[in-house]
Amino acid sequence: MTDLFLWDHPVSPFAQKVRIALREKNIPFKFSTPKGGGSGNLALLDPDFVKDSPRLEIPVLVDGDVKIFESTIILEYIEDKYPDNKPLRAADAAGRAKARMIEDVCDSQYEAINWGMGEISTFKRAEGELAAALKGKARVQARQIQSWLTEQLGDAEWFGGDHFGYADVCVWPVVNRSTSYGLEPELGTPLRDWYERAKERPSVKSVFEEFEAGVKGVAAAYEYLQKGLIKREYRDHRLEWLIKSGGVDIVKEGLEKDNIRFQWPS
Repeated sequence: MTDLFLWDHPVSPFAQKVRIALREKNIPFKFSTPKGGGSGNLALLDPDFVKDSPRLEIPVLVDGDVKIFESTIILEYIEDKYPDNKPLRAADAAGRAKARMIEDVCDSQYEAINWGMGEISTFKRAEGELAAALKGKARVQARQIQSWLTEQLGDAEWFGGDHFGYADVCVWPVVNRSTSYGLEPELGTPLRDWYERAKERPSVKSVFEEFEAGVKGVAAAYEYLQKGLIKREYRDHRLEWLIKSGGVDIVKEGLEKDNIRFQWPS
């Protein structure tokens, strides 16, 4: 029996939740960041990764001849294949539906806010008044989602109740990314306490350490963008976030400079 293999990136929240889940379930796996990962540039990308990921997106799980992209489907796959390794999903239908709903919000509306902050802070798509306005919108929106997540958490220790489960796996990476942009939950709040509590778990702690190491290399990505070596993916909710928050000119400029891309097929 061969180990699972994960095409990964240490900063990707989608890849982080897969690593947390695999480690929580104590499933052996190997992982690697593909050469050119995140660039959208076929000339730079590892050809093996391109074959495994038609969307050119991370993560991708490879299990022998089975190749799965999209983090939600990957999590479902490992839960279905390894039901005896610490189930992360709730036992009841309502609990599972709640976790799926939380995951969907985190993967769409919440991730888009964090991603937008990266476009401003790391890739300098906006400066001056526009940057300040977009960051202000992001702060307000992040607080709204964090308030909603606090309601979902309630008085419980974990989103799954008395045990760390599926929703916790999905929420932690996006809350963690917010902290790197100054959008962290306020000290003393239930969500902030949950975030710190989760970070002490071995599965999450290791992912946090990998994130911290990986984020140090992100600064160089700005230079690659200026040289035309990478195209940032303006997928669905990310594009919506920019437009509704007042950044439509960023999209126009990206199209003119040909340094943005949209989801496959091109």
